[in-house]
Amino acid sequence: MKSNSMSKYRWSICALLFFATTINYLDRQVLSLTWKDFIAPEFHWTNNDYGNITALFSIFYAVSMLFAGRFVDWMDTKKGFLWAIGIWSIGAVLHAFCGIATSGIVAGEWFVGFEGAKEAIGRVHDVGRVINVSVVLFIFARLILAIGEAGNFPAAIKATAEYFPKKDRAYATSIFNAGATVGALVAPLSIPLIAKLWGWEMSFIIIGALGFVWMGFWVFMYDKPEGNPKVNETELNYIQQDNTLEENADLNARKKMEKVSILSCLKYKQTWAFAFGKFMTDGVWWFFLFWMPAYLSSVYDIKSSDFEGQLAVFVLYAITLLSIIGGWLPSYFVDKLGMNPYAGRMKAMLIFAFLPLVVMLAQPLGYLSYWFPVVLIGIGGAAHQAWSANIFSTVGDMFPKKAIATVTGIGGLAGGIGAFIINKSSGVLFDFAGRTNMQFMGFQGEEAGYFIIFSICGVAYLIAWTVMKALVPKMKLVEM
Repeated sequence: MKSNSMSKYRWSICALLFFATTINYLDRQVLSLTWKDFIAPEFHWTNNDYGNITALFSIFYAVSMLFAGRFVDWMDTKKGFLWAIGIWSIGAVLHAFCGIATSGIVAGEWFVGFEGAKEAIGRVHDVGRVINVSVVLFIFARLILAIGEAGNFPAAIKATAEYFPKKDRAYATSIFNAGATVGALVAPLSIPLIAKLWGWEMSFIIIGALGFVWMGFWVFMYDKPEGNPKVNETELNYIQQDNTLEENADLNARKKMEKVSILSCLKYKQTWAFAFGKFMTDGVWWFFLFWMPAYLSSVYDIKSSDFEGQLAVFVLYAITLLSIIGGWLPSYFVDKLGMNPYAGRMKAMLIFAFLPLVVMLAQPLGYLSYWFPVVLIGIGGAAHQAWSANIFSTVGDMFPKKAIATVTGIGGLAGGIGAFIINKSSGVLFDFAGRTNMQFMGFQGEEAGYFIIFSICGVAYLIAWTVMKALVPKMKLVEM
């Protein structure tokens, strides 16, 4: 009896992907939770300086995503993921040594500890040089981080396609994608505390080291399902239930084991629909991720090192856990209403596209209490994560497995460009608004700047959905 029951090892793989994504977002969050209250006073950064660092990270990540997809397809899932997390963990740890390197360059004092570097920098009168050198060094560390982190989603989406049938992929993706939310939840409770107790440098080192621990589990636990002894025949048949359709659509390419080029993927409207959807919406999530601690600090004087600030950011991202419904809803449409996967996914995405409109009320209601923007932005974040789980899965719905990572990388490039634009624009806008006491729609100063960005975030998803639907009105398998 036992031998005939289905094993459930695919969920162990999903758990590994979840933890990788959690670590990915923890590493990404360290800077946003430490720059305003810990790093900026040491290096004299402005919003524009931070905006430059986050914007360039976005563009590095975007370009890397384009090649990360190809790299993962070439190396295959197991080795590709190991390279990705190894590189980004090194990049995360490198941030910790930017202070010492700045001390060496601007003050000539290289062989000092973290505290010695602070003292040396504090004695330098040329503040502009301190700013420029430190920003360049952090940009370099972000470059290494971005190159590695770009491999996470192409590898995770590829692993999901290998271990789950199409009808379950959005649900599995929503689960591992929830790691982004869990990382964002754990970050405000741990990172400012580490920075407060042992210095901001140790927060980068401790969080960065988690990736190396994960690599050990991945080496011993991941193999393709057909070669994994922990996957029994019943589970393997369940996982591979779509293979007949895929083989009919892609038989010749499978036999030749051709590699898919980026240019060949760009011939299809499905690629452009996915890319535009990512371009319009990825920057919204990155804005929430990179700027919310600074928003609470600038507008409400709530520091990330204070319990109040930690609680606010924690609650904001706790609300985004509601995004788990993003994987369930399209499955309901497919299983209960008989819709094809793409139609069910697009219907669910339209619902999720309306929810971020509440973010436009964040600033107007903020004068009553900062909890209003916290809750409303949390709802917007949940909608994004639900949207994200489904937009990733549209690739697996329509493209053969061999092209999934490459197309995901193309979408990542588009999303990174969108994130670059919003992060760079935000830094410039917030400094300008604060300097000129800009007035807009009844708000002034930085509050006016945040209201403008929140409004853009609110409508981005409906624009994205409309264009995606126009490009790909109905489900159509890509034959390559």
